[in-house]
Amino acid sequence: QVQLVESGGGLVQAGGSLRLSCAASGIIFRIFGMGWYRQAPGKQRELVAVITSGGSTNYADSVKGRFTISRDNAKNTVYLQMNSLKPEDTAVYYCAVERTPKYWGQGTQVTVSS
Repeated sequence: QVQLVESGGGLVQAGGSLRLSCAASGIIFRIFGMGWYRQAPGKQRELVAVITSGGSTNYADSVKGRFTISRDNAKNTVYLQMNSLKPEDTAVYYCAVERTPKYWGQGTQVTVSS
């Protein structure tokens, strides 16, 4: 049974930082790309960042230069370091296994106050 457990969300002031973690179990983690997505109230879920099994990364334009995705295959964990946070980054953040169909975590709330 695949499980993705996100953690690290919370309330932070604009300009602050948070680090999200997503621990995976039930899959051969190292062979899959992993992604971070977010969904703000009233909006569709959107891609934030992805990292391939080989470590290549890609980011949404809105977070380039501020967010960094990384992975630790020994810990079956993917991270999202978020710096210079803005109120518009407020959303529920989800990690996903990049396969069809995706496996999703339960999400973690990130709230950035102005």
